[in-house]
Amino acid sequence: MKQLYETQRAMRNMRKAALQRGLIAILDVGTSKVACLVLRFDGPERSRGEDGVGSLAGQSSFRVIGAATTRSRGVRFGEVDAMQETERAIRTAVQAAQKMAGVRVDHVIACLSGARPRSYGLAGDVNVSGEVVSGEDIGRVLAACDMPDLGEGREVLHAQPINFNLDHRTGMSDPRGHAGNVLSTDMHLLSVDAVAMQNLFQCIRRCDLELAGIASSAYVSGISSLVEDEQELGAACIDMGGGSTGVSIFMKKHMIYADSVRMGGDHVTQDISMGLQVPHAIAERIKTFYGGVVATGMDDREQIEIGGDTGDWERDRRTVSRAELIGIMRPRVEEILEEARARLDAAGFEYLPSQQIVLTGGASQIPGLDGLASRILGQQVRLGRPLRVQGLPQAATGPAFAAAVGLTLFAAHPQDEWWDFEVPTESYPSRSLKRAVKWFKDNW
Repeated sequence: MKQLYETQRAMRNMRKAALQRGLIAILDVGTSKVACLVLRFDGPERSRGEDGVGSLAGQSSFRVIGAATTRSRGVRFGEVDAMQETERAIRTAVQAAQKMAGVRVDHVIACLSGARPRSYGLAGDVNVSGEVVSGEDIGRVLAACDMPDLGEGREVLHAQPINFNLDHRTGMSDPRGHAGNVLSTDMHLLSVDAVAMQNLFQCIRRCDLELAGIASSAYVSGISSLVEDEQELGAACIDMGGGSTGVSIFMKKHMIYADSVRMGGDHVTQDISMGLQVPHAIAERIKTFYGGVVATGMDDREQIEIGGDTGDWERDRRTVSRAELIGIMRPRVEEILEEARARLDAAGFEYLPSQQIVLTGGASQIPGLDGLASRILGQQVRLGRPLRVQGLPQAATGPAFAAAVGLTLFAAHPQDEWWDFEVPTESYPSRSLKRAVKWFKDNW
């Protein structure tokens, strides 16, 4: 199998080629839905480095010309579980989006939720001996970061430089062209389960599509749901999907932490299904139309017809009060939020200058969630909707599409990663580089 470094670089080159042709598809394979957006790029990419290394440099103007969603099949906890069913769902969504766009698309950029992400903060430094910092020096300093032991069966999904220091100057976004002696960097590395990543690769290949990029859904949801000030000053994005809930923390416009909770809106539906003894589809309808997490005095009197077609007249005419429904839903929603809170505490979120928390994702639309969340997570909680993107249909502008919209932004201007820089192995036989290269060989 190819080295990870080469695979990621090949995907980057594919993305560039697709952008030059002007067409690329976005694929969000979730537990409850598969969404596909077809993008047309108008302008050529502007040169990199305008806003510095790692910023959303190399922007392109684009518009959505095709969009489709279908019910997801064969996905559990945000991971591919039944390959053939997921393949069918992906084909359905991609074909419908292509039909709307009136074009055929060969390259897709996908996002990965679940997969047990783990974050690492790495640091490295190299001597530049009074010379002007070049792109090669950036490659050297990234390679000098001590790679952690990721454990068996883990892959790197993101490895992003988030900060550079040159001698006494700290917090530089792009040190190239500056003279100094010691260049150091901080890098955020995100690892995921190798099997989950490979299954998604395999599933997309079986649909006769080329993968031109892959991103963590916690990361792309944050890009689309956090406003610029929040990304700069420090904020967390909690993306409540169907099978998993992504947690990401941003600071100075970079993601510095990501994790996921293996619970989501589908688990709330399952609780309703078991509590009321109804099929999953009816439980989902009841949750969507009548659900909530905060009961009032009125809810005892509001009766919900459960309905059904079992043929048993008594059973099909059952009713339940809205207060009872809330009583079933609330404990699970509290559990998801408390798990998310534990992840934020573990990451040291309370030490950030700003503690804004943004809730997004399909399950964030449960009425009363923001009030409950502010009691569990802290005071500064708001419900987020993804940024507006040109050509996006009205039906795809809600919180459930945060990851898909974030992927369009990621496709148009990805953040720099480890593999975007040349790392000349022969120019400096330092121990940490050898260790890093060996680590990449061993892990791919």
